[in-house]
Amino acid sequence: MPAVHVQSQPLRGYRARNPHWQKAAARQNPVRPASKKGATLGKPSRSLRKRGQGIQNRRQNRGRGVASDRLRYRTGCPVDRARKTETPSILLPNSLRNAIFDAHQFIALTSIYVPLTFTILSLRRKARERHEANKMLPEDPPLTITATASDPVTGAPTGSAPIIRDAVMHAFAAMAVAILLAGEAAPAVIVAWLAAVALAQFYAARLERSRHELSSSLPSFYLGAVLAALAWVFPLWAFGLQIGTEAATQLWAVLAVMMAASALRATSAPITAFFFSGIVGISSAAWFLYATNPGMAAIALLFMATTSTVIVERRRSIRPASAPGAQPSSDDAATLPFQCEFGHDDAHWHWQTDATRRLTEVSRGFALATGRDPSDLKGISLRRLIAGARAGDAPSDGTELAERMKRREDFSGLAMQVRVDDRPRWWKLSGEPHYQEGIFTGYRGTGCDITESRVTLEMMTRLAHYDALTGLPNRAKLTEVLAAALDRSGLRRRNACAFLMIDLDRFKAVNDTLGHDVGDTLLARVAERLREQIADSDMCGRFSGGAFAVVIPEASDLDRVRLLVRRITDRLIQPYEIGQHTVFVGASIGWAVGPHDGSTAETIMRNADLALYRAKETRSNSHCRYERSFHAQAEERRKLEIALRSAMKRDELHLAFQPVVDAQSEAVVSFEALLRWRSTEYGPVSPEKFIPIAEETRLIVPIGEWIMHEACKAAASWPGDVRIAVNVSGEQLLDPNFVSSVIGALTTSGLAPERLEIEVTESIFLSDATRACTALEHVMAVGCTVALDDFGTGYSSLGYLRRMRFSTIKLDRSFVHGAAGGNRECLAILQAVVTMAESLGMSTTAEGVETRREVDMVRKLGCRKIQGYYFGKPADALAAQALFAMS
Repeated sequence: MPAVHVQSQPLRGYRARNPHWQKAAARQNPVRPASKKGATLGKPSRSLRKRGQGIQNRRQNRGRGVASDRLRYRTGCPVDRARKTETPSILLPNSLRNAIFDAHQFIALTSIYVPLTFTILSLRRKARERHEANKMLPEDPPLTITATASDPVTGAPTGSAPIIRDAVMHAFAAMAVAILLAGEAAPAVIVAWLAAVALAQFYAARLERSRHELSSSLPSFYLGAVLAALAWVFPLWAFGLQIGTEAATQLWAVLAVMMAASALRATSAPITAFFFSGIVGISSAAWFLYATNPGMAAIALLFMATTSTVIVERRRSIRPASAPGAQPSSDDAATLPFQCEFGHDDAHWHWQTDATRRLTEVSRGFALATGRDPSDLKGISLRRLIAGARAGDAPSDGTELAERMKRREDFSGLAMQVRVDDRPRWWKLSGEPHYQEGIFTGYRGTGCDITESRVTLEMMTRLAHYDALTGLPNRAKLTEVLAAALDRSGLRRRNACAFLMIDLDRFKAVNDTLGHDVGDTLLARVAERLREQIADSDMCGRFSGGAFAVVIPEASDLDRVRLLVRRITDRLIQPYEIGQHTVFVGASIGWAVGPHDGSTAETIMRNADLALYRAKETRSNSHCRYERSFHAQAEERRKLEIALRSAMKRDELHLAFQPVVDAQSEAVVSFEALLRWRSTEYGPVSPEKFIPIAEETRLIVPIGEWIMHEACKAAASWPGDVRIAVNVSGEQLLDPNFVSSVIGALTTSGLAPERLEIEVTESIFLSDATRACTALEHVMAVGCTVALDDFGTGYSSLGYLRRMRFSTIKLDRSFVHGAAGGNRECLAILQAVVTMAESLGMSTTAEGVETRREVDMVRKLGCRKIQGYYFGKPADALAAQALFAMS
């Protein structure tokens, strides 16, 4: 059988020297017997193509026979399974196929170098244009400028470290690709490709750095990513068909690693990472489709979509507010170093100085913020611009700015006050030193006008530290100032500070009787008078309600403090003309000195409050300095309160009855029920101690109800013409169940209502006069009588006598003792009150009569009844009953 020779074109160039290509050429020119039907030079049969495809799928890419498989992959010729030869296609001669493949590699390599060359020329041309444009003031910059080593959009680091990491990553990836191409491509081509990758990476790094310059260009920056992507897809298109399926897949794996790495650094350059991944992914998928491998093409597209999703999500998680048109809030400007957006917002701007800290470039917003022409700003010292026109007008923040710039330090969010057209403005500046080839060239920074936010902040601070009604500092501000004064006193020996607690007497009565509008006006007037009395170094404020306070930082001279206390007291008791009303209030003052009376602000305030309480216990319009014994008294008061709450359950309370006699016959006409407490823990407790506690804690309400029932029960066994007098507190009158409790006591005991007399003091008209009078009128409607006790010692007003029909006016013992001692004023008061009571149809009772001389005196004045130790001390119910038996 004659042999059929299938001769292809001879190998040329580096293929003639490559042993793999020589073996492949030997297999392309076999000498074999011709079949009966002759050599098949047309299109291979379907069965032959299937056998060749099966052999290709079973063979390894490395080892013997690889060259024929790669040749089949490149030419598309089927492989003879028996002889391991390939049947070339007659449609395209081998010489033409080799020429096309060489042209393919040349075009692919040219596609890398030509854009790079044009890019270099374009960058040089733009650099010359920027150099010429630097002589003019730039308009709003197209990019966000930052003055810190962070990305202007995302805040990610943008120093040399990321660039070095990218270079190392590209170097290792390039080495892996070179190893895959070794032996399959000409060494010159591999070296040229490595040079293209290095050149593309170098210019991408340069564009990365220029992104943060004032004159950076966005399109040229993205061009770096495009060039890098084209350089990396070149090996797949140039050598993919030549190196075989498995090696091509390994090459794509390297590209996939590069795509993943670009997705991971998307925080600093999201758009460039998106471009790089998109170009590499689409190019890889297109090549696999060209190589009739749709499975790998689908995998490449899926991986590209995954990396793109990662890039988008990381972009959103790092900077959600970077959507188009988004503006940074004031909070962002306060918390992030430089997040001010520049460009079309004149409220945010950038600046640049030279090495002498003189301005060289400013944005339009900076020029508008200074109120000057842009050309006038060049060459002006930044500190001089902030300090103002007058010498020595630089604020402390301006000094800090100068010091930092002198030391070439970064500064971020430095707020300072400046003057623009003789108006105060607030700026927030940030900046960092700029170096070029290791030489300091000046500062580049950002700034924004924060006057509105500063004014709002100051307003909120004032609301938090000052009282809106009086304009005085509030409790928080007073505490802060007192703490600072105590700190200074501790540092400097022989120095002291004082704290005055001032409480307005009868202020609640003003609110209840004249209304809260008058009360608010009164507080404002009191604040004005306090300001008049204190020195410039002192601070007065409103503590709470009707309480004020004064902080005296320098109180070494206690005589000055006492003088100030007396001046304040005398000034505040002067009448206030508010509308059609004349208002009188008093002032009680308690004060403490630090650090003698306390080392902390809280301790000083607590001790001054204890002194105030003692002053109010003494009398109205008084003052008292803190003493250490006040703590023991306060503790005793607290313990008495606890014991008083359980006194009724333990039957520790009982009543004592003091007789009231007729002034002429000296016969017993009534008894006054007096409360007594014999504690199992503290023994007999004075009413002067526990009655105020009961009134403050409202324990007087249940205790008063118990007194009413016990007194009526005891009086029911007395003669029918003897009355019982029960003292009632103002808190009891305000209780809605007071009238019902009185009626219940009368009903339970069977006592006639006319035998019960309710004794009240003038203080009941200061809390809620309307409710108190209403309760008394209901009691009087039942048949009980009402007596006014301690007349002349409290808040005496003849209007009370007109409003209420009192049956008896009781004269306080102080007037009786004074008149008996020869005091003409007391004697005149007693005569006037007795005469007035007789005119109003009321009887009078003289209290505290202890001697025969006092009995004769009050009898001569015309008093109808007398009460005192001369006729009997308070005793229990059995003693009172025995007194009737003796009569």
